[in-house]
Amino acid sequence: MSYDINIMRHDGTAVRLRKRHNCAGGTYALGGTREAWLNVTYNYSAIFDRLLGEDGIRTIYGMNIKQARPILEAAIAKLGDAKPDADYWKVCDGNAKKALQDLVELTDLAIANYPDDEMLWDGD
Repeated sequence: MSYDINIMRHDGTAVRLRKRHNCAGGTYALGGTREAWLNVTYNYSAIFDRLLGEDGIRTIYGMNIKQARPILEAAIAKLGDAKPDADYWKVCDGNAKKALQDLVELTDLAIANYPDDEMLWDGD
């Protein structure tokens, strides 16, 4: 089980970036993708719950990406210097931190591509 987390325009259409990115999770596109999307294993759910409250990563769903950015950054800061493990599936702070950093990267890419658009996080 996993979270499919993506950025949508306010009208419900998916955001496509101008250039490919290589943010990778439980599943990913070889060679990158232009989709503002990240698949994250559900294995990290307890960490996300601890950082973001009982809704975990779903806390950002439906939220404007600019408003969600400081929430993601605060969660990353709480994880300090945790480093990701070579085993993506391992439940550890570093792996959860990497997923949150990738979501911030997607935020920045989407804003750089469409600075005036209102974009929202969507998922599952």
